[in-house]
Amino acid sequence: MGTADLHLHTAYSDGLPSVPELLDYVEHATGLDVIAITDHDDLRACAEAQELAARRGYRFQVVPGVEVTSSEGHLLALFVEGPIPPWRSLAETVATVQAQGGLCIIPHPFSWLTQSVGQRGLERLLSTPGPRPVGIEVANPSPAGAVTAARVREWSLRQLLAESGGSDAHFLGAVGRACTAFPGRTAAELRQALLARQTQALLRPAGYGRGVTLGERVRQALRAHVLRPGLPIALWRHYGGSLRP
Repeated sequence: MGTADLHLHTAYSDGLPSVPELLDYVEHATGLDVIAITDHDDLRACAEAQELAARRGYRFQVVPGVEVTSSEGHLLALFVEGPIPPWRSLAETVATVQAQGGLCIIPHPFSWLTQSVGQRGLERLLSTPGPRPVGIEVANPSPAGAVTAARVREWSLRQLLAESGGSDAHFLGAVGRACTAFPGRTAAELRQALLARQTQALLRPAGYGRGVTLGERVRQALRAHVLRPGLPIALWRHYGGSLRP
């Protein structure tokens, strides 16, 4: 069984590590086989990560991804190559991702601590014909994921969705705290396992990794809520603007 962390952030959005720092950490401090960088409404980190991975020959593979801001909450889009417009409905966003050959996972579902897809909205999407997500994030150790973890796990057992685990890491020390176990070791095998619902969400012990310092938490909070607030950035990009990290 391989392991993948499918929910990682860099300094291109509200995370602290640069892309090289993140890749080096995954290489030397974790046993992950696949990662997905999922910055908010931004694919630049993925392009840089894939170029570096190809040049440096890391032992793990990088899946292109993005955490899209839909009008009904955040959505992880994996295996995508082009931008996904933000602030569209959940159904429209899923359809756009699938038109690119991508797969959708619902991150930190039902959480009131961040922009999350609600239970009613997700059940409405699953009950109607058309594109649908392949997975749901059952393991997410962030505060946003932890507050609804028990409810999500119980709800997900009744649905035909693959289990996903992602650290939602904004710090190096949190990378790999949650992961997705799957048969195989490659990104292609991960994709096949998600489609076949053969994945398992895993949550590591609290002491896994090097931990996160108070200073890092303060810096990230300032970056997320003061320096780079998500709503203005998404709207700016949506209407043709561009911002650099």
